[in-house]
Amino acid sequence: MLQSVNPASGEVLETFQTISDVGIDERLGRAWAAFLAHRATSFAERADRLVRAAEILEREKGALGRIMTLEMGKPIGAAVAEAEKCASACRYYAEHGERFLADEEVKSSAVRSFIRYQPLGPVLAVMPWNFPFWQVFRFAAPALLAGNVAVLKHASNVPRCALTIEDIFRRAGFGEGVFQTLLAETEQVAGIIDDPRIRAVTLTGSTRAGSAVAERAGKRIKKAVLELGGNDPFIVLPSADVAAAATTAVRARTLNNGQSCIAAKRFIVHEAVYADFERRFVAGMEALRIGDPLDPVTEIGPLATPDILQSVEDQVRRSVEMGARVLTGGTRARPGGNWYAPTVLTDIPPESPAYREEIFGPVASLFRVPDLAEAIRLANDTPFGLGSSAWTNDAREQSVLVEGIEAGQVFVNGMVASDPRLPFGGVKESGYGRELAAFGIREFVNVKTIWMGGEGPDGASAE
Repeated sequence: MLQSVNPASGEVLETFQTISDVGIDERLGRAWAAFLAHRATSFAERADRLVRAAEILEREKGALGRIMTLEMGKPIGAAVAEAEKCASACRYYAEHGERFLADEEVKSSAVRSFIRYQPLGPVLAVMPWNFPFWQVFRFAAPALLAGNVAVLKHASNVPRCALTIEDIFRRAGFGEGVFQTLLAETEQVAGIIDDPRIRAVTLTGSTRAGSAVAERAGKRIKKAVLELGGNDPFIVLPSADVAAAATTAVRARTLNNGQSCIAAKRFIVHEAVYADFERRFVAGMEALRIGDPLDPVTEIGPLATPDILQSVEDQVRRSVEMGARVLTGGTRARPGGNWYAPTVLTDIPPESPAYREEIFGPVASLFRVPDLAEAIRLANDTPFGLGSSAWTNDAREQSVLVEGIEAGQVFVNGMVASDPRLPFGGVKESGYGRELAAFGIREFVNVKTIWMGGEGPDGASAE
């Protein structure tokens, strides 16, 4: 049994029956049959259905945003924007997907040789709760456009979001079984990966979950794409606009109530501007409006579950016990629900959770460094490598940072964000593979070489 629980109040909104193993088998059979039909449709047909999905998302964004907010607590404005972003991804692939997968001519010893991109089949998507629509659509839009079909195992705390997404694709005109939600238990995922009708798997989530899925997929020799945790650095150097950096830093850390893999988490500031940045940053964190996430003026809502709240509390407490100092926050924000105050820590020991671990809540770790070299060393002193933000107006420093930071993305003088036009993913324990852009649509295809020669093996007559 799955429950939809309002994280602002703890109220159980809805309960759902989980699917049985027999039900999963039936759904996977439906997925395979759907794939055989869907891959035979034209790019134009698939693109038209993606546009219709975009229209539904745009037309119903208010209602869809409310579903997200009630299930996982993000401020309603952010939830509505998430629906709009999903629509943008659908439109992007509807417009560009066919070109990304067009045959590519290659000169070789053949009379003609070229590369063709063909869909793999049903893809299992194991998705998280923090961006309950966007994480799904950024996978599904390119996958369906490429001719694959999707089987979604969403996070257990957002079942209504999961079923709503399935309904959007159905109403957009995709055939029965092209996109299916399975309200499955975590223990059933391994069996789904093992099933020969599942041809690949993608996961967005924790490093631990990614490791388990990668191991299972590897055992079955199946393609996997993993987008995992992050402990993103946000570097500020003397030539930067410190006021703009501090303002952006507040948004970068508290995006989605601090529950984002690409949220900036470690703020690494040159000693020449450290005092100014700290003053502005702390003031900005303290000024955030905490309240009902359905209220449009709210900037910080509750954390998604009691377990996440407990984890954040524990990481902060252990860091302080080890020597970290609290500049603001460090406590629950209010009784009832999963509320945690925006928090800034400094004087952080290297062995503490605030230095080494990803804290999935509105908690910032603030560091002072003497120079650019130490800023890069500290930025890379993490097992993660997802995103990064660097603030400097010095061209040489920009070049050194872009080259030296170990991450899938480096944003200079801006906040890290995913964009359908740009590839998204990480290195090290932040995962492998890429979503979005042309790279994303080519993850779940067979890159097939076609070699067309004459009578002999070298492309010429054997005589």
